[in-house]
Amino acid sequence: MQIIPIRDLKNTVDVERRCAEENGPVFVTKNGYGRLVVMDIEYYERIMQNMCEAKTIIEGLEDVKAGRTADGDTAIGTIRSAHGI
Repeated sequence: MQIIPIRDLKNTVDVERRCAEENGPVFVTKNGYGRLVVMDIEYYERIMQNMCEAKTIIEGLEDVKAGRTADGDTAIGTIRSAHGI
């Protein structure tokens, strides 16, 4: 984990290098306290994709728990009739 003081943000080339090397977030502090997080866009996109997938899984588990499911034959039949297949 990289932690840098806010004054180091002036050196954008170094901050960009740190983000690439860390392959994760770089935490920026101000007066010793966390203030900002800087990260490479690829890392950000990967994290957002993981969050989206986790949300979908949680929603699916909630559907199962609430009984909002159908067996395969019923689901396929519903899809076929809805699309005239």
